[in-house]
Amino acid sequence: MAIRWDSVLVRDLARELDIELVGSRLRAIRLDARTRDVVLFFRKKTLLWRLHPERSGIWMRDCVEPQPGDPRIRAQVRNVKSIADERILVVELRSNRAKGGPWALVIELLGNRMNAIMTEGSERTIKHILRTQGGSRNLRVGQAWSPPKSTGRLWVDGIASESDWQDLLAPVPPTERQRELLSNVAWTSRLNADACLTGDSLSSGLETWRLLANSDHKLGAVLLETDHGLQPYPGPLPGVSSRSSESLLAAIAECSNLVSGAPEATLLMGPELLERLEDAIAHVERRIVQLTAQLDSREDPGQLRGRGDIILARYLEISPGASSAQVHDFEGNIVELELDPKLKPHENASKYYDRASRSERAAQRLPGLIESAHADMVVLQTLLKRAQDGTARVDQIHAALPASPARQRRGSQSPTEPYRTFVSSGGLEIRVGRGARHNDDLTFRHSAPNDIWLHARHSAGAHVILRWRGPGAPPERDLQEAASLAALHSKARTSETVPVDWTLRKYVRKPRGSAAGSVVPDRVRTLFVTPDPELVERHAIDHRSL
Repeated sequence: MAIRWDSVLVRDLARELDIELVGSRLRAIRLDARTRDVVLFFRKKTLLWRLHPERSGIWMRDCVEPQPGDPRIRAQVRNVKSIADERILVVELRSNRAKGGPWALVIELLGNRMNAIMTEGSERTIKHILRTQGGSRNLRVGQAWSPPKSTGRLWVDGIASESDWQDLLAPVPPTERQRELLSNVAWTSRLNADACLTGDSLSSGLETWRLLANSDHKLGAVLLETDHGLQPYPGPLPGVSSRSSESLLAAIAECSNLVSGAPEATLLMGPELLERLEDAIAHVERRIVQLTAQLDSREDPGQLRGRGDIILARYLEISPGASSAQVHDFEGNIVELELDPKLKPHENASKYYDRASRSERAAQRLPGLIESAHADMVVLQTLLKRAQDGTARVDQIHAALPASPARQRRGSQSPTEPYRTFVSSGGLEIRVGRGARHNDDLTFRHSAPNDIWLHARHSAGAHVILRWRGPGAPPERDLQEAASLAALHSKARTSETVPVDWTLRKYVRKPRGSAAGSVVPDRVRTLFVTPDPELVERHAIDHRSL
């Protein structure tokens, strides 16, 4: 069960943290909105706050090195305090580098609205925040932080006379007294209200309340054994079984470990690794969609072979250079055949047979790839959940993450080159752009004027460069393979036939002010190709091009 926080618990925790942290030198801070974790990296220790309503807690550990993305804050803890009768804890910092005034870290332990806010200056201007919040409080970067509206409950100073206590509770029916306490008496909560009403008389409950409301009590930290599980608390409560604990921090850590596991993985992991894991999941999701689309759009191999047979049987009825032909099939029906006018009839038949073979290979290969991708998805999603819970090991995540640049996290360092490299059957180098922002770099900085430039017509996709230094046009087969790669790296990759424009790179220009990857080619010629995913595997020069 999750820890329940009340004003008494927060006040005594602040006092313990004040003893533990005053004078500690802060090096960096991490506010991770994904896991709702807050990590304070001190020189000699590390403090982790987990602010998830279902698994909140706090741990003190030995020094851990911050990750590169963790904001550096050079400061020293001045004090740790709480706001009276509130579930809010404030870590005040001092630093010569704070130009706008002193810094403070505010921890709000408010049920489902737990939050952490880094403020600067006497007006408590928000500089960093774990979770923005609208409404009346408007907790956003740049706004001034202010505590929630006061409840106005009585006796915040912990002083209540016998007569005041009697006047408040005696007229109230016993079944309504807990509600009366919670509404009107400071320092009461659902954790301690029953204890403040137990005993032979109202006076005995008053004594319990005075102990809880007095910050100088010497009760000693305990673990309450409640109906909801273990609950850390500053002292025992009448009518509730409990066992003593070394400190309040130790009691909280023990409860937190039962709910969410030890925090070491979270401390060492950092948000960057979680981003890489999420990006890997997104990549596998896209792969499943693409593979499923390829399987669903697969051509009927029997029909393709039948058309190849018809071409060979009706060889003499097909005019040379025709782009289509209407002939009788073997059952006497008229069928229309699509033909490549540049090919002879037997070459067109061979092309149909090749398409049939590719379709059959796809039928054998794609279901296994889809099943494997789904298995990868289960592994990665399970790891992500465990990472967010703090139960995954860093080495497990690194082992599961692919090394391909296509699965790198957003914002990570770009690959050395803005393109993937392939080699055609004729030994010519083919360069495929890595995306819109890299297309311009490939076309205008990583190609020669007489290279061949290719791009799928009327479809977003990669620029492709076929390296060519010879006179005239490159060999037909190499050009076809480069065009197929352009089709595969475009949004038309699942189409049966894709038109691909090509021209010499020197005839490609970029209009001033145009978007990334947007160019205007001249003297364009067009090839019609069928995307073949196996080209990537056959012609990639290393795993980074896959």
